[in-house]
Parts: sequence; C-alpha cells; structure tokens
Amino acid sequence: MPRVNRREIVADGEIQVFHVVNRCVRRTHLCGRDRQSRKDYSHRRDWIRQRLEFLAGVFAVDILGFAVMSNHLHVVVRTRPDVVTPWSDDDVARRWWNLFPKRKNKDKSPAEPTEEELAKINNSPSGMKEKRRRLSNLSWFMKCLCEPIAKEANREDKVRGHFWESRYKAQPLLDEMAIAACMAYVDLNPIRAGLAEAPETSEFTSAQERIKDRQEAQAHRTAEVQAVNTEHGLRAGWLAPVELEPKQKKAREKQTARRASNKGCLFMSLDQYLQLLDWTARQVRSDKRGAMPAELDPLFERLQTSCDLCVECVENFHKWFRSSVGRPKSMTNHADVQGHNRAISITSSRRVFV
Repeated sequence: MPRVNRREIVADGEIQVFHVVNRCVRRTHLCGRDRQSRKDYSHRRDWIRQRLEFLAGVFAVDILGFAVMSNHLHVVVRTRPDVVTPWSDDDVARRWWNLFPKRKNKDKSPAEPTEEELAKINNSPSGMKEKRRRLSNLSWFMKCLCEPIAKEANREDKVRGHFWESRYKAQPLLDEMAIAACMAYVDLNPIRAGLAEAPETSEFTSAQERIKDRQEAQAHRTAEVQAVNTEHGLRAGWLAPVELEPKQKKAREKQTARRASNKGCLFMSLDQYLQLLDWTARQVRSDKRGAMPAELDPLFERLQTSCDLCVECVENFHKWFRSSVGRPKSMTNHADVQGHNRAISITSSRRVFV
C-alpha cells in the first residue's frame, strides 16, 4: 500500500498525535554496532536522545514517548498549535534563534542572541506568522531532529550522502486506545528485539527515563513532592506527563521550560502505565509466563477492549497499522474527513476494513 501524502494527515492549526518512525539508510546499524563495518556507533543514540530533549523545550510539540534503536527511531508526538498562540514575538524569535543560531558557543550550543539579532528575526509580521506555524509543525520538528544528526554522523565518518533511509513515516493516533497501544509498542521495542529483559533496562526509551525519575522520587516523603519530582524529574521532565491531569496541584502548575506544556496523554497514572507495560511484556515474550495484575482490570474496561486484543495490538502494531490508528468509530470518522474509502480499525484480533 503506498504511503498517504503528509498533507492529507497533518493539519496545521490542529492538535494531533502521531507515531513517527525513521530508519537509517539501508537499515544499517549506524546508531549501534554495525555488522558490515564492525564499528560501534552506539553513542549516536545519545545524540538523538539529547536532541529530542532540546527540541522539546523549543517546539510547541509534546513528546509522549520515544525509543532509539540501533537502526531506527520511534517518537510519539502531539502537535500543540494552541501553545504557540500566547507566545510573544520575542519568545518566538528566541526559539527560532536556538534552532538556527548565527553564532555558537565552543560547545556548539546556541550563543546568547543580541537585541539586534532578535530584531532581524521578528522584523516581518508575515515571517513571524510563518515561524509560529513551523514551531508546532511535525515536518519542521522532524527536520530539526534528523538533519543535525545526519550531518554530525557524516562529519564523524568523513563521508557524504544520506544517513536516513527516506522521509519519515507518520501514523495519526486518533484516540486514547491508539495512543496507549502505540506508547507501549514503542517502549517495548528493545524487549521485542531481544536487547533488554525489562522496561527499566531498556536503554534510550521513555519508559526507562520515567522509571528512573519515579525511583528517585520515592526517596521523598510527601505525596506532593513525589508527584512534582516524578512529573518534572531530571531525566524525563522534558517528556509529557503520562496522566492527563496530575492529581497534585503543584505538579500541574509548576512552570518548566523543558517541554511545551504540563498536559498529560493517557487516562491512567504513571504507575498504572508501568504496570501495563510490565504485564504486556510478559505476555508478548514467549519465554516468560505471567498473569495480568488484578488492579489492571478497570483499565481494560475503560479501554473497551479485551486483554488478549490489547496484547495482540501492541505485539502486531507495526504489521496491522500502515496509516492511521484508532477504534472503529475514530477510524471511520477519520476516513470520512480524509475522503478515504477504507481504514483499519481495532475491532478484533485481526484487521477489519470499514
């Protein structure tokens, strides 16, 4: 099936959630131990992770999850054009400068811009309007993520040419079920690939970063301090919170420049999401045996799906869904809007066209 044109799925000015995938050229392990050259490029995975954290503090894009593998990367993002609206022109100009600085420090970080340099950026009303649009645009986000990594890798290898295989692939996630399944699919990538045995040992994933912050937060006594330290932790504080509305007021209202907003992404707490990950991993891996924790039952009732289907959905996410992802109603509405005559829906343990 040919890929859907990005113009048909990405809408400027609308809040949307996407699962984004990009692969290294010829699927070589240019971010891990490459079999052909026998060189270890694993340090580049940290480049990508650091770049994601940097972009989370610049773009009006919430990063819900990520996994950096040896030859490809997964990112779950939510575009937030509503966040850009209250930004002042100076704020937009400063963010744009950080993306494309004319001067850099010795460590290659953007130098502090002067008033004259910022004035050159925001001297055109039409130009500022376009920059606001780009700061919440998925394509510009991926450009600012992938292009610097490719250039740095080529400089390191002293070569020219493509680093990434082709344009990125984006799947719209249409509802909570799709987002939950996709986040679990992304966080469990290292386990399915046989590179890790548990979420807490899955390197360069959002699950590991959230778990480390949660472990550090346990050292604090009060529930409010724990909530703040978990949702704004040193490692995962740039990621969007898991719970849509954190219960503690301090966690909701604490200001941070590390991410676009404090808005969460799922109808469950971080602990419930981690339990879901652990249980799903036990079911997906054939060499492990486990039973679903009793406290997860209400989650599947709210998901309006079965336990078996949830596992199959996560395990076969890449095989089942080529374009958009969602429940039957969400997929039907999306197909009507896009003018498509068919869409894949989560209705049973197999693909169904509606």
